[in-house]
Amino acid sequence: MYIMKKKNSKKNQIKSNKKNQQLGQTKNSAKLVLFVFGIGPILGIILFLYKNGFFNSPIS
Repeated sequence: MYIMKKKNSKKNQIKSNKKNQQLGQTKNSAKLVLFVFGIGPILGIILFLYKNGFFNSPIS
């Protein structure tokens, strides 16, 4: 019986390793999506405003 439990634990370790790898991939892709859709538009807006002279001081 002890040998049977040991084999099952190896199978469980393999399954948990696969789950950890998938979880790592989803975390990385989630970070990428948040960066693209979170930081991207902010940088786009700043670039747009800079091109239109929003950050230039007005000459009196």
